[in-house]
Amino acid sequence: MTDITFNGGKVSGTVTPPSSKSFTHRAIILAALSGGRCRIDNPLISFDTEATMDAVRSMGADVSKDGGSVIVDASAGLHAPSGTIDVLNSGTTLRLMTGVASTFGSETELTGDESIRKRPMGPLLDALALNGVVCSSSDGRPPVRVRGPLKGGRMEIDGGMSSQFVSSIMISAPLAQSPVDIHVVGELVSKPYADITLSMMKRFGADIEEIGYGYHVGSKGYTPIDYSVPSDYSSAAFPLVAGALGGEATVRNMDPESKQGDKRIADILEDAGMNVIREKDTITCIGTGRPKAIDVDMSDIPDLFPIVSVLLSTANGESRLYGAPHLRFKESDRIQLTTDMISALGGDITGTDDGCVIRGVERLKGGRIEHAGDHRMMMSAAIASLVSEGPVSMEDDACWNVSYPGFPEQMISLGMRCDRCTR
Repeated sequence: MTDITFNGGKVSGTVTPPSSKSFTHRAIILAALSGGRCRIDNPLISFDTEATMDAVRSMGADVSKDGGSVIVDASAGLHAPSGTIDVLNSGTTLRLMTGVASTFGSETELTGDESIRKRPMGPLLDALALNGVVCSSSDGRPPVRVRGPLKGGRMEIDGGMSSQFVSSIMISAPLAQSPVDIHVVGELVSKPYADITLSMMKRFGADIEEIGYGYHVGSKGYTPIDYSVPSDYSSAAFPLVAGALGGEATVRNMDPESKQGDKRIADILEDAGMNVIREKDTITCIGTGRPKAIDVDMSDIPDLFPIVSVLLSTANGESRLYGAPHLRFKESDRIQLTTDMISALGGDITGTDDGCVIRGVERLKGGRIEHAGDHRMMMSAAIASLVSEGPVSMEDDACWNVSYPGFPEQMISLGMRCDRCTR
């Protein structure tokens, strides 16, 4: 087995973070649903987005790569796949493609790896079943089987567990037999992701409006367009926090008007006392010493939880991250895994039902962590080496390729030290 070890370093430089995984998933799916030929420029090519490409291929779309672009041609139309869709470790693929599959008159089965087979799907399957879709599962978890068609009319979906359930219904609704009124029950967690879905659906010609109870979606379908994917703020958080803890880092190709909720990372860094400079499509974070302790509502930005926890692990005082009980249903129980990771490195952290309390220490000690194949956990631990007395080591399973291909190389280019060895 191979380990990868990060040994801190002095950070200085500029990197271009990967394109947005969330936007890439949606662009591939919407292009396939458009019934025509679409060119997607600047996509993120990763394990997760490859799973989405394979899923739409299985439904009849022709997907090919052309230099740095992806061409999706669905002119021949989509249909239920002849075999099971294996989403590997991509929860986004699982949830969004379940909605798409509900529009077909034949059954589709979707499953994934061991982690995926633990992911809850109940709220989405319940909503589809109440609209006439035949659904079955393993006690609300994958493998799931759905058979439409999706009738339309009133649909209710619980918004409290995952915005992906709501996005799944939104994306499939233009292909229902009649217009759909989506009633979101309770507070919609991670709403910026639903906002991304809404804006992209409109770009692809869908008739959708946000209204008081949720969304009204017409049944005119989608229109083929060419689309360029923006860079990802959740990925940019890693080099920016590296700059805060280890020197200075700049990220480029960032859309200042983006609807990505994770662009709040710049505000969080400022609140923690760092010097943040925004200039057109770049953001620079300059470390100013030990961070200030702050409280952060994570309800709309759950993907930032591990790296913000690392940022505040050496803050001067007690910090609280709250508002995100849905973190327990991500690739892992990210609340538990984050507290385990920071504790293993010598931090003082206590998990709560919806986040954690962090009592900042002057320096972490370093050590070995278990990331359980969670890409954000692995990358957060790597950044933690910048404020650790000793090295931070972990299994080298390349899980960063889920969202940040080339992560170790980019961090090395900024001045971090990284070694690989076989144990």
